[in-house]
Amino acid sequence: MSEKLFAGLTYEQTVRKYARTVGGVCLMRLKNYADSEDCFQNVFMKLLSKSPEFTDENHLKAWLIRVAVNECNSFLRKKRRVVSFEEAVREEISFNEDKNDISWALMKTPQKYRETLYLYYCEQYKVKEIAEILEISETAVKARLKRGREKLKAIYGGD
Repeated sequence: MSEKLFAGLTYEQTVRKYARTVGGVCLMRLKNYADSEDCFQNVFMKLLSKSPEFTDENHLKAWLIRVAVNECNSFLRKKRRVVSFEEAVREEISFNEDKNDISWALMKTPQKYRETLYLYYCEQYKVKEIAEILEISETAVKARLKRGREKLKAIYGGD
């Protein structure tokens, strides 16, 4: 029996190649490693169970990011109904405020700016692609990038 291919990649190759991207999207959206891991696993389980056809690797990557965003949204909707461990013990996730790494500052920006900045700078998507992935207008993406940069600058300081 031959293994299913996703844009020419085996399932294992796909997970290895896009783990960082999907993990980053989940972490930027949820700000919690444990929850991010759950959504990460769900994304790749959906890939395996649904086995969609992809035209190329860009289509595959965009699909994975869209599913990751949807998984995180679904998780956040469900989370509203329960008290999280962090809330119960009143601990906030702390990131090392290393001036050479701005990820801690990015995590302190509001979610809609954080995910847009992450897709633009870390995943290097163009405005049009981000608009399609997040299902918002290009104008909204540009506005989020502008406001997100301002918020990031206020938190991080400097240029």
